[in-house]
Amino acid sequence: MVQAMAANNQQNQLVMETTSEQVDNISEEKPATEHEKSKVEADDATNEVSNLVANVSLADPTPITYTQYSDETQMPLIMRLIQKDLSEPYSIYTYRYFIHNWPNLCFLAMSGEDNCVGAIVCKLDLHKKVARRGYIAMLAVDSNYRKRSIGSTLVKKAIEAMVEDDADEVVLETEITNKPALKLYENLGFVRDKRLFRYYLNGVDASRLKLWLR
Repeated sequence: MVQAMAANNQQNQLVMETTSEQVDNISEEKPATEHEKSKVEADDATNEVSNLVANVSLADPTPITYTQYSDETQMPLIMRLIQKDLSEPYSIYTYRYFIHNWPNLCFLAMSGEDNCVGAIVCKLDLHKKVARRGYIAMLAVDSNYRKRSIGSTLVKKAIEAMVEDDADEVVLETEITNKPALKLYENLGFVRDKRLFRYYLNGVDASRLKLWLR
């Protein structure tokens, strides 16, 4: 009987020691698992940042160049860009009226030789027989190339060309709801001169902006 009890006690002690060892092993493995998890998360974050940097650098490595309108071969590039972005439909005769009469006031932003990503079309004539008024008829920038100051650069180049032709002022209209365009022009010194109700074919009001050069 005593021997049987001793054997049972020895067996119970072995079970307790085995269980204790298993618990110790689990507690020792847990920090290792958490460490590996943290390492995987850190690696994922690093890879994500690397991918973002790669996407930014590879978005379009071609630099933007600005050129004045030179010949009829550029007309389709301008039309394709403007028809995609502007709300008003223009016929080819409208484009030719502005560009053929004032080619020096038309500028293109190019990404490569045949990819027009921005364009501005203007005119300059005598207003009420008093002031030489410049007019920005069209401005468009490809949606994939925005936030790169292309629009403001085109406007500055057009204004500089107007100043060389002794312009007194510059005006334009834009949709009252087009806040990015309003901000762009106001940052260049334009002020809101007049509100034109239901000016566009889509029924949206226009805001006429003016820049005084003299």
